[in-house]
Amino acid sequence: MKIYLAGSVPKGDDEAKKFDDWRGRYKQSLQGFFDADFIEPYHRELDESDFLAVVGQDCRHIKESSLVIVNAEEKLGVGTAQELVIAKYFKKPVISVLPKNTHHRRSNVVFHGKVVEDWIHPFIYTFSDFVVENVNEIEKIKDKIFSSEIKDISVIDEAVRYIDSK
Repeated sequence: MKIYLAGSVPKGDDEAKKFDDWRGRYKQSLQGFFDADFIEPYHRELDESDFLAVVGQDCRHIKESSLVIVNAEEKLGVGTAQELVIAKYFKKPVISVLPKNTHHRRSNVVFHGKVVEDWIHPFIYTFSDFVVENVNEIEKIKDKIFSSEIKDISVIDEAVRYIDSK
């Protein structure tokens, strides 16, 4: 099994020196209940100015993975958001780690006078197959991951049909 860990990567050598090694923490937790190889999208061997190669490598990594786990604990960047869509293109199960009361998940938010008790960013919710509050919760859903119906890229057409029917 291969698990792709989608989320923030350091932008440059200076940022890498003080970058929070969230992938290390995730791997340590996940190794307790998955026998897996972990794919990291940090491109140590690539020329970062070769943009198509960077995108190609990430896409290949997602394509080759069995599961994509997204660290959505902090505000997502454009690359991570794209990885959610790419995972659906390749019909990969996606688990987003999204704690309550963070940037992309809020409690009791009022929109146009209506309270949404547990608001999850619509794009994260729609492109995820599972949303958990912390990486350790993945153990509880582990048996459901590969036995549930996994969303694919048709979720986009489904969303358009849904809004057209309203």
